[in-house]
Formats: sequence, structure tokens, C-alpha cells
Amino acid sequence: MDLRYGINPQNTRARIEPLPGTDLPLRLLQGQPSYVNLLDALNAWQLVSEAAALLGRPAAASFKHVSPAGAALAGPVDPATAELHALDPAAVGPLTSAYLRARDADPKSSYGDFVAVSHEVDLELADLLARVVSDGIVAPGYAPGVLDVLARKKNGRYLVLEADPRHTPPAVETREVHGLRLVQDVDTTPLTAALLTDVRVGTLTPAAADDLLLGLAVLRRTQSNSVCYLRDGAALGIGAGQQSRVDCTRLAGAKTDTWWLRRHPAVRALDFRPGIRRQDRINWQIRYLEGDLTPDERTRFAAALHGGGDVPDELGPEERTHWAARLDGVAFVSDGYLPFRDNVDHARRHGVTAIAEPGGSVRSAEVEAACAEHGITLVHTGLRLFHH
Repeated sequence: MDLRYGINPQNTRARIEPLPGTDLPLRLLQGQPSYVNLLDALNAWQLVSEAAALLGRPAAASFKHVSPAGAALAGPVDPATAELHALDPAAVGPLTSAYLRARDADPKSSYGDFVAVSHEVDLELADLLARVVSDGIVAPGYAPGVLDVLARKKNGRYLVLEADPRHTPPAVETREVHGLRLVQDVDTTPLTAALLTDVRVGTLTPAAADDLLLGLAVLRRTQSNSVCYLRDGAALGIGAGQQSRVDCTRLAGAKTDTWWLRRHPAVRALDFRPGIRRQDRINWQIRYLEGDLTPDERTRFAAALHGGGDVPDELGPEERTHWAARLDGVAFVSDGYLPFRDNVDHARRHGVTAIAEPGGSVRSAEVEAACAEHGITLVHTGLRLFHH
């Protein structure tokens, strides 16, 4: 299979070379992939297939630049998400709900995403994909009529890949960098509830355990350093690829805050003019919450609102604090050990009540003390999940 180009368009000669004697993990049904498309598809498919098998529910992921912007299991679609897509939340099917919840974690980043779902794509999900900006999808199958719907997207250039759930990867993986070939065993450590038995602080609830397991599946396919905040079977904020772990914690925490603040009545009350596109509404919601609008932005924001009126007053610090205090029951997972208690102190600001991390830091006692101080359940998994 020839690729459109490599990592960048100037990498004009790019192709796939299947390993001798290895069955293909996916096949092309529509479009022509780029190098990054395939990295997204292969990582995203492994995430959703593992998460669905682990937790027994359909799973979806929204990938950008080889890390998930969001990931979720099937579950209730809240009114704020349903309103953006003009859907009845009570009528949304399981697979569509998983993708809606995944995309809504960070909808600004998910613009132009690569989609992965664990189950056969049905017409309901195909209809949703036809109405959002996305570059492609990977799934284990497609129901009758779905490919016809997707063929009309992007003038037939929408990338459609079919994954083979029976594919068994080689036991060894290689990577060539600057004339060197790096070789290692594939990490086949299963993600199971047994990883959550070493509870160092507090008591682990079944709901928190499920969220922590989902977080482990997410971080296994997220560029390191990485952390993930989760609640009710969905990622709320994912921090990827930072050199400092606490910067990951802050970045993902800020995304979690934005997710929660988008549910504030003042944000949901923003009255946009008919014809303002969904992504523009999302972007204006986020800019309104960021609160540092330039004069030009204020003018354009006002023009996007019904009647062209004034931009509503920003949420003040007191109201933000009051609203933030209502977010609770959030799980937090780290792909490497927490080296300092600052990660715990910061995580608690975003409603975290359960943390899973490998453990083993020279300051683990300080991390445990911080969790006890904040009333946070702490689990040591003993498993590092770096991904590069």
C-alpha cells in the first residue's frame, strides 16, 4: 500500500512494508492514508479493542497526532453534549454514545480527528460522522449501507480502515532511527483488575476501579509522559508528551476544568445565531471560559451571538470556584510513578478521589501522605506504561 506521504508532505516517498509471514492487522476500504493516519489507526484500534474487552462495553477513541484527545466507553450522553449535536440523549445508541463521549473530552483538539471504535459501525454512527470534521475511522466492520454514507464524506477521500480482531502481532517489534535498529519484546502484560489490588490509601470503589482500568488502557497508547483524568467511563482530560509529569497533570487538569465549565449554565445559555457552525460554537465557548478575549475577538464573538449583542460577562473567580467544587468522583492515572506530592495536590483541585500509579518513587511516602491528607484513594499498579 503506497501512502500519500510520510510524516510530512515533503516525505514524498512513503509506503507500507508488511513483515514476512505476518498477517495484516487491517485493510483499506476507502481513501489513501498518510504515515500519521496509520500510526493513529494502529494505536487507536489497540486502545479501543483492549478497553472494550477489559470492561465489557463498546469503546471509542478520538486520536490526534498519535495520542488520544479523548476516549470513552458506551454510556449516558449528557445534555451539554447532546445539545451541540442536536440529538436526543435518550435515543443515542451505545457505539455512538461512546464516540460522542470520547470526542467531547477535548472537542477543540478532536477537530479533524482519527476515529476508532471497538464494534461494527452502524448507520447511526455513520450519520454522526457525516456531520463532524474527521479524517478517517478504523473499526472491525461496517454494517450494510455504512460505506455508502462514508463514501460521500470528503468527496470520497474519507479514510476507512477495517481492523482484523484476530490479528496476532509479532512477539518482537523494531524501529529504525538514524541508521540504528532498535529491537524489543512487545509488552503483552494484560491489563486486569489484579493491577488494582495494592491499595495504599483509602478504599477503592467498583466505579473508580473501572475508570482506573480505562485510564490504563488509554495511557498505554498515549505519548509519554502522560496522565489521564476520567469519570463515569470517559476521559475528561488527557495530558500527553510533556517532559515534566506535573506539567502533564496541570495540562490534563486544565482540560478537565474546561470540560466541566462547558456544563455551566452560563456557557450553555450562550445564544448563537442560526448558521454558526458547531465547531465555531465550541471554540467560542472555550474562548469565553479562557476569559482573555482581544477587542477583535470580542467583536467577532458578539457577531456570532443572536442579535449581535454584547458578549456576556465572564465567570468570576468566586463562581468558577463554586462550580469547580461540584466536580467530584474523578479518577486519575499516571503512566509513570509520581515523583512528588505536587501531582496529588494539583489533581485534587480537579475533583480527583482515586489515583493509580506504578509506585516506587523515592518519595512515595510523601505521595501517600498527600493522598491521605486529601482523602484520595491511592493504588500502586507496579506497571509503567511509557509509550514513544
